[in-house]
Amino acid sequence: MAKKLPQSFWAKTARIILRNRVLILLLVAAFTVFLAMQWKNMRFSSSQANLLPDDHPVNLEYKDFLNQFGEEGNAVVFAIRDSALYSPENFNRWNRLSKQLDAFPEVDFVLSTDNLQELIKDKDKQEFVMRPLIEKSPETQSEVDSIKQHLFNDLPFYESLLFNKKSGTLRTVMYLDKDIVNTSVRKDFILQDLTNLVEDFEEETQLDVRISGMPYIRTMNSQNIIDEIGKFILAALGVTSLLFFFFFRSVRATFISMGVVIIGVMWAFGILGLLQYEITVLTALIPPLIIVIGIPNCIFLINKYQQEIKKHGNQALSLQRVISKIGNATLMTNVTTASGFATFIVTDSKLLKEFGIVASINIIGIFILSLLIIPIVYSFLHPPRTKHLKHLNKKWVDAFVNWTVRVVKEQRIAIYATSIILLIASIIGIYQIDISGSPIEDMPKSEQFFKDIRFFEEEFDGIMPVEIVVDTKRPKGVLKPATLKRMDQLGQVIEEIPELSKPVSVVNLIKYSKQAFYNGIPKYYQLPTSQENTFIMDVARKSSDDGDLLKSFVDSTGQNARITTFMKDVTTERMEEIERRLQENADKLFPSERYNVYMTGSALLFLKGTKYLVKNLILSLALAILLIALFMAYLFRSFRMIIISLIPNLLPLVVTAGVMGFVGVPIKPSTILVFSIAFGISVDDTIHFLAKYRQELMANKWKIKVSVYAALKETGVSMFYTSIVLFFGFSVFVISNFGGTVALGALVSATLLFAMLANLVLLPSLLLSLEKSIANKATLKKPQIDILPKDELNSSKNEE
Repeated sequence: MAKKLPQSFWAKTARIILRNRVLILLLVAAFTVFLAMQWKNMRFSSSQANLLPDDHPVNLEYKDFLNQFGEEGNAVVFAIRDSALYSPENFNRWNRLSKQLDAFPEVDFVLSTDNLQELIKDKDKQEFVMRPLIEKSPETQSEVDSIKQHLFNDLPFYESLLFNKKSGTLRTVMYLDKDIVNTSVRKDFILQDLTNLVEDFEEETQLDVRISGMPYIRTMNSQNIIDEIGKFILAALGVTSLLFFFFFRSVRATFISMGVVIIGVMWAFGILGLLQYEITVLTALIPPLIIVIGIPNCIFLINKYQQEIKKHGNQALSLQRVISKIGNATLMTNVTTASGFATFIVTDSKLLKEFGIVASINIIGIFILSLLIIPIVYSFLHPPRTKHLKHLNKKWVDAFVNWTVRVVKEQRIAIYATSIILLIASIIGIYQIDISGSPIEDMPKSEQFFKDIRFFEEEFDGIMPVEIVVDTKRPKGVLKPATLKRMDQLGQVIEEIPELSKPVSVVNLIKYSKQAFYNGIPKYYQLPTSQENTFIMDVARKSSDDGDLLKSFVDSTGQNARITTFMKDVTTERMEEIERRLQENADKLFPSERYNVYMTGSALLFLKGTKYLVKNLILSLALAILLIALFMAYLFRSFRMIIISLIPNLLPLVVTAGVMGFVGVPIKPSTILVFSIAFGISVDDTIHFLAKYRQELMANKWKIKVSVYAALKETGVSMFYTSIVLFFGFSVFVISNFGGTVALGALVSATLLFAMLANLVLLPSLLLSLEKSIANKATLKKPQIDILPKDELNSSKNEE
């Protein structure tokens, strides 16, 4: 009964599909319209991807920081490095740009030369007051020169914040409203209002404005992702349709297949909208993935239909056999592919979990679409003509399959030697793999916003915020002289690290207060001595603006302070060294019984998240291997067959990891996907081969050699077709502007091509070499499920 049940099930399924053709097409159309209506719920990611689970300690610290000090990544910076800026016309136009920016409701405030305030002491009232740097717009060159000299030489508080004294670069800092910084409002403002304003300025002055800051970078990066979705879909459709037509030489078959995958793409977008998931750099890959994975389904089904038509010419019987014979095999291969993606669901990473859910649902969805649409559409059409069946006799494909048979027969020792050499070399390469925790690693290097990132790194030592929070464990403990001195010492450590920018904290404000107390003389920009402290702090406390000045650096209780610095784009190893050095110095300077000091910020958050993802990669890959091993056990009920089937699928993964180490492709959120995707897809070939092999074994009275060669000839063509489609299909990702997506496409393509060779050469060799161990009914028991019906073999024998 175990054997007959699936056959009767698929025969029944075939009857239901073919007898209810119009109803099924209407249901598919209705469901497609329903999902298309969900497109309006699609959201593009507005915030930086959080790779850590919500309850992770690093995440909890970051949330505490945001609660105390607000959004850290809300600054957009503008800079010009050009002496022409300091002409009266251009300098006033630059200041007018600041006013224009400040007028937008999306902007909290703007800090620039236009509204810059300097701290001075009111001798009469004995308090600090703020005085504008520019009382009135300068009209002559000497007035501009005077302002520039005063700013650059007398106001060290603003150095590295608004200007670079060495190069003369001038900067404006725009702080977005914290309520809109992680919403779509930010995107609309930056892409439209802000861009238009800057373009007008550049046109009027002929000056080159550099723009950066995390909100701007995230917006431009997200827009690139959006632009690439369409590009990938068109490229995937173009490549797969050309390949399909090349294999089948049938415009009709090509259009039917394209129709199936286009509906699959519509479903993919609909499911993203239905689940209300954000479109991230990972979920953006799903629509083209569905095209690439869906086309092999179409190849198997249409190829089988045409083989049946060629054999007996009966269209109804051919369509019935397409569903009943290929349906089960296609279901199994799609389930294993979906399993590779579904393993991401068990991870604690929201980013990977959402990707796994949507990808696995859509892979099963494209299988259902293929199984329903292809037979139904063909049932309304005339049977294919003789010219459409010529591809079934392609000599060059037969030559390739014959070559694999010959290699397996004659070169088995060479196959094993090559495999062992590749394995050893790959293990060496694996030890050279780096982990990249850089949030800008994958960003498109050719885009202007990326070049601007490098500009700001050069001029102002980085754009990725790193925050150090000092908890004094008592209210108003921050302004104690001992705390300020310790913070200043930690600031000196930060300044010694070349990859970090000059730190900004309450210490800078206190130093500025002392400078103001001494009538603005720059040499007094330092912390007050114990004798000076009482007088200066008394003056500061009387100052009406004191609270406004402090709120950016100290929380409302005066217990917690922040030290802000910015980090250049550095390697993960160097980032960890910097983190370790800062933490060691913080622990040394701030006794744990009196202070609690921790580091946070989006740069460190991304680093920790990437390392966390690597652990999840190992978990998801191990789970994928376990799931597929259990699946093989259920199908073939033989431990030896499980081991034999896993070897040719694991070796390509090891080789790919080795190649990554040798060519310097780091492990990062994008390349992490390579292994689970490739494993889930490549094991399909193994299932097809072993299913046919077991069938041949039973027919040939357990003669291994005859069965292996027969299975190789029978499945070699379809494995070749699907592997070529998958290779070129995944290769479309190399046109991406994102380095990680390029690496993903190239690595998956190469892995699948190598997996095809391993399944066609190494797998048969292992079966032949282990002939005595597996060539008996006790070892290879009757399977739980027949992947291919028994009469499939008989029909192929009759055809021969």
